[in-house]
Amino acid sequence: MVERSCNRLPVGIRKLLRNVAVTVEDRPSDEGPYGGSLGLYQGTPIGERGSSYTLVMPDKITIYRLPLLAACHTLRELEEEVQLTVLHEVGHYFGLGEHEIPF
Repeated sequence: MVERSCNRLPVGIRKLLRNVAVTVEDRPSDEGPYGGSLGLYQGTPIGERGSSYTLVMPDKITIYRLPLLAACHTLRELEEEVQLTVLHEVGHYFGLGEHEIPF
């Protein structure tokens, strides 16, 4: 589902994604067994990268499987939530803050 969600991103957005890994983990390591976080972006947003931003490890978007499963009751709901979570974390990649992302 995560791969499909990434492939559904608009072509213009996908072309701008550089040096970013998308992974799936069971849950956040610092929360309880079904913590509230559905995803996490780790890295330097595009707008904060300067001319010295070279030879760095990839940014990372992590999607948390168990919290998503706990939050959704149907397969369709799960697919929609995975898509929203991917979009949300990609928004952070582009420098949008938590309150600037409408979902």
